[in-house]
Amino acid sequence: MPATDNQGADIGVTQALHRRRSVRAFTDRAVDPALLRDIFNAAQRAPSGGNLQPWQAVVLTGPPWQAVKDAVAGRIAMGREGYQPEYDIYPKGLVDPWESRRFGVGEALYGALEIPREDKKARLAQFMDNYRGFGAPVMLFLHCSRIMGPPQWADMGMWMQSVMLLLVEAGLASCPQECWAMYGETVRKTLGLDDGQILFSGLAIGYADATQPVNQWPVPRVGIDEAIEWQGF
Repeated sequence: MPATDNQGADIGVTQALHRRRSVRAFTDRAVDPALLRDIFNAAQRAPSGGNLQPWQAVVLTGPPWQAVKDAVAGRIAMGREGYQPEYDIYPKGLVDPWESRRFGVGEALYGALEIPREDKKARLAQFMDNYRGFGAPVMLFLHCSRIMGPPQWADMGMWMQSVMLLLVEAGLASCPQECWAMYGETVRKTLGLDDGQILFSGLAIGYADATQPVNQWPVPRVGIDEAIEWQGF
């Protein structure tokens, strides 16, 4: 698969890492399935403990993708009674520094959209766009057998990161979306997956709408000295 950006220069891993972001507004431009097949073939080189390769995915566009959106919308309309969480997306009792990071990124997003905290209706509308995949024409749902444990979930994360970087290399964009796991049973049944599978995450895929402010605000990262302890250097 060629590794070129819009200027025709080769993209390295470092560039792909810096360019990758969670895109929250996509154009309606269709994605070539042959390109996706090349990306997934390359992503199969992702590592996994014991070479289990626990990841499994369903990739949707068109009516099948719309069917998932419609089914989940029906559950959302039920309010809290409609929740079907596959797992706790965030740990219970989350404390700082992690809680501050979570709160801060949300406020930065709404700030970029100029939605004040008191405008609950606008904030809810933006949140609900999660369940439309932010307009992405393609959605990938990543799942695995329920017999898998935390090490295999880490393997799935490495596979997904590989896919996201390969998408950048191909000029595409993505947004990982664990939010779909809040309605896991409905998603699984709509996809035809049995109860032996657990839904891990969605991944919205398409071409970024670079004109939208939601795709332009800076997403902070902590410095390495806050994340890494050096010993013996």
